[in-house]
Amino acid sequence: MITKSPKELAFLHDLYVANDWGERFAELVDEHVALPEEGHALYVEVGTGDHAMALQDRAGEKLRIICVDEDEECLELARAKAAAIHGQTEFQREPPHQLSFADDHFDLVIADASLILPEDVERILEELVRVAKPGADVAFWLPTASSFGEFFSIFWEALQNSGMQNHGVDVERLITSLPATSDTEQWSMQAGLEDVVSWTAIEEFDYESGERFLNSPLITDFLLPNWLSSVPETARERIMLELGRIIDEERHSGEFAITLKATLILGKKSRVQ
Repeated sequence: MITKSPKELAFLHDLYVANDWGERFAELVDEHVALPEEGHALYVEVGTGDHAMALQDRAGEKLRIICVDEDEECLELARAKAAAIHGQTEFQREPPHQLSFADDHFDLVIADASLILPEDVERILEELVRVAKPGADVAFWLPTASSFGEFFSIFWEALQNSGMQNHGVDVERLITSLPATSDTEQWSMQAGLEDVVSWTAIEEFDYESGERFLNSPLITDFLLPNWLSSVPETARERIMLELGRIIDEERHSGEFAITLKATLILGKKSRVQ
């Protein structure tokens, strides 16, 4: 696996993640999250900004959307696009688990948690609720349990075939770390949301071969680094070759697909704190 610079990753995010992966979640948000007629909204982990600018267009000038992300290179791309086509949208760097905004500030808070490690989501959710006004909507989205099952199956097999059976427990950890929808709803209520509801869309990503799968920027640069994090660096190339071989052997000239359970959770911050 070739290590890419933050600037290269930002361009890949803009070209391949926002326009495919991100759109699957954005459709849920656009369908189910109502924008306030006026006031202030916060978009956390905004990436390179396209969805936020589309929301700003829908909202009009009376709603001010503040967009934040931890990745400065993504923000630079977002600012460049906003300067060219949408100067009203504002972008600033903020770590999602430690936002600089005051308590009870925003009329709507939304967050893209789709590429955040599952174990970090609860802490970030507490921040989303903290900065929302009492009674304001808070929404976030992420993959939930049973996502990527096709990959985890061949990953386990690749480890077995490569004499790395002791890493099978790491595959189990990846599987169980994806929260069930009921877990995300419970987290939301514990963080101070009420009237919590959720929606899940089952999405597929299709690849013509093992090579196409392993050369996809979404897979190689954004998902695989977490999936292979427990594998020693010296063994990762061998594991990837075995993954490609298994995919090509099992697909029988058909496509290899991985399934995403894209889930949106929405609730209102309790007026009683």
